[in-house]
Amino acid sequence: MPTTDWILHVDLDQFVAAVEIRRRPELRGRPVVVGGSGDPTQPRMVVATASYEARSFGVRSGMPLRAAARRCPDAVFLPSDPPAYEAASAEVMDTLRTFPVVVEVWGWDEAFLGAPTDDPHALAVAIQREVVGRTGLSCSIGIGDNKLRAKTATGFAKPAGVYRLTRDNWMSVMGARPVDALWGIGNKTARKLADFGLRTVAELAAADPDALAERFGPTAGRWYPRVARGVGDTDVTAAPWIPRSRSREATYPRDLTSREEIEDRVVEMARELAHEVIADGRRVVRVAVKVRYSPYFTQTHIRTCPAPTTDAAEVELWALHVLELFDLTRPVRLLGVRVELEPLEPARP
Repeated sequence: MPTTDWILHVDLDQFVAAVEIRRRPELRGRPVVVGGSGDPTQPRMVVATASYEARSFGVRSGMPLRAAARRCPDAVFLPSDPPAYEAASAEVMDTLRTFPVVVEVWGWDEAFLGAPTDDPHALAVAIQREVVGRTGLSCSIGIGDNKLRAKTATGFAKPAGVYRLTRDNWMSVMGARPVDALWGIGNKTARKLADFGLRTVAELAAADPDALAERFGPTAGRWYPRVARGVGDTDVTAAPWIPRSRSREATYPRDLTSREEIEDRVVEMARELAHEVIADGRRVVRVAVKVRYSPYFTQTHIRTCPAPTTDAAEVELWALHVLELFDLTRPVRLLGVRVELEPLEPARP
């Protein structure tokens, strides 16, 4: 069989929970929930991740810890420890780099591998074995002829399995599935597509791109049929990941009801973000503000700056301009600010 350039998507199973179980082996097999301070009696703490045992009780990421405790009262609740997860992630990525592959890190718990091989399944099994042996963590691996198919395949591989999706079997596997089974299409978009008469991947793949562009805009409308056909990027790079945005958000122990206080919190976040990115030599091009009202309704608005800026005061001002788009007569439980950054120019030789 000739050597072919394959893409493998490595996704660590229940990563955060697995790291906690690794350093507390007595928790293996028990429902474990990680998030916030780890105290489900405190208000407004949310689940960062849950072990498979906890998920079987309906515990999910983003759920309030109090709700998780009601669904699974016997769960072990632990505080989030990002430095431990960063260190464990580095162990895994270093292990992946011992193989003859290109490793493109996508976060703590996932990476794409560019792999010239005549047997991608054997390579995937060898990687799984090495990751478990060196780190004690298990991973699922999707094999594909592009990133989209490889990442989609990982969903069929979980937990700790290997699955392959290519042009040859994409439609037979995915065609009858709902459109929100596609990477990048969520529930909200799926509902809009359903209103347009498109409910399955096969229906979306066969849709008229021009009609979709008229309904959903030129970029998204033409992208939807492509993703439904499994068309995706094939480039894998080992270049360090450069963030395109940075954000801050906070959930408050009591609702904010004063407009002045809300503005002060937003300005403070915008100032911190601006100083960080400016210190890194980056320029801000867009500012977004997120507001979550009580009980749980969330809105986000974003505006483009008149020109890329390195002026912290200007970033603060634009955050306030965006904040004017919200109804601040309602109690606010969460605020967030995100700054989107101008892409870095590639280094000249």
